[in-house]
Amino acid sequence: MSRLMIIGLGNPDRGDDGVGGLVVEALAGRLPEGVETMVRTGDMLGLVEDWAGAQAVICIDAAATVGAPGRVHRIDGHAEALLPEPGLASSHAFGLAEAIALSRALGTAPPVLFVYAIEGSGFDTGAPVSAEVAAVVDEVATRVLAEVARWPATAEAIRA
Repeated sequence: MSRLMIIGLGNPDRGDDGVGGLVVEALAGRLPEGVETMVRTGDMLGLVEDWAGAQAVICIDAAATVGAPGRVHRIDGHAEALLPEPGLASSHAFGLAEAIALSRALGTAPPVLFVYAIEGSGFDTGAPVSAEVAAVVDEVATRVLAEVARWPATAEAIRA
């Protein structure tokens, strides 16, 4: 089977930034065999190696609010600009956009790359996930399952 990955991004200890991991948790037991899942926190440089060889990748990440907290954007990682990342204080300047750009430069970017960016409102250390963001976790998981169902190698294997 072609390699399909679902990657949740963000720090679970920084409020809405942890939404990627929450969506991956919501997908547990619902994905067909062979679909890989992982959660990456902190520096995103490791994504370059994580998705090398994958045919399709779906990332779930928090974004700074540009409209309303909890608003979900589906972005083609090859054709569209990503939403601004939350302004988290960090010594790491390497984010998702940089990982995509580096993978392209190295010729290792997955051919299919979509990002579900969820606008957040609170990114403070120790903060809980906001109600607006928590309310869309199941919706995003359902949308990711629909994406997986459309992927040719897995369409027959989706579990209810």
